[in-house]
Amino acid sequence: MEDYITIALPKGKLFKRSLALLAKVGYSAEGVSEDSRKLVIANEETKVRFIITKTVDLPTYIEYGAADIGIIGKDVLLEEQKDVYELLDLGYGKCRLMMAVPESKRRPELKDYAHLRVATKYPRCAREYFDKLGIQMEIVKLNGSIELGPLIGLSELIVDIVETGTTIKENKLVEVDSIFTSTARLIANPVSFKLKFDRLHKLVTDLRAVLAEEKA
Repeated sequence: MEDYITIALPKGKLFKRSLALLAKVGYSAEGVSEDSRKLVIANEETKVRFIITKTVDLPTYIEYGAADIGIIGKDVLLEEQKDVYELLDLGYGKCRLMMAVPESKRRPELKDYAHLRVATKYPRCAREYFDKLGIQMEIVKLNGSIELGPLIGLSELIVDIVETGTTIKENKLVEVDSIFTSTARLIANPVSFKLKFDRLHKLVTDLRAVLAEEKA
């Protein structure tokens, strides 16, 4: 499969937009969908293979060379800290990592939240954030609905990804600080990028041109 480009796509919110964008630059294959039972879907004509992965697993596939390139949110890259090349900010899938607390427990300053318990899917990012603020917190990693933490007394506050903020408002939480903004990124395995440089460099150039045209 050395002459193939293997692309990892994440299940979820980035999937459809990523698939459509790649198709515009000639990277497509029949039957690629989140619901496909086939684990690897190939286009023999264009020498492209697709694999569909869980969001959190995608950088690992890229790091170990199981896929040459992939599309993933910046939030996952910052949390997972894998050895991959970040080739292009694709600009879509915009969201932000933020800290929120119950409306009734809002405090005047950020330092006033020290020594509390924080529920989050992003323990590494949360730890780095609080370390920069110089405050100690107890980090509780969850994989499900983070908003549930303060509602049932598991945590006093949360650090989570939001797009519109509607969910936290519905659960009577209020955002008190924005930590960073995340968008979709094209990433590559470092070895693959060197061995398949011409083809991957052209892909980046073509994608950049399509994105610029869409903005115009």
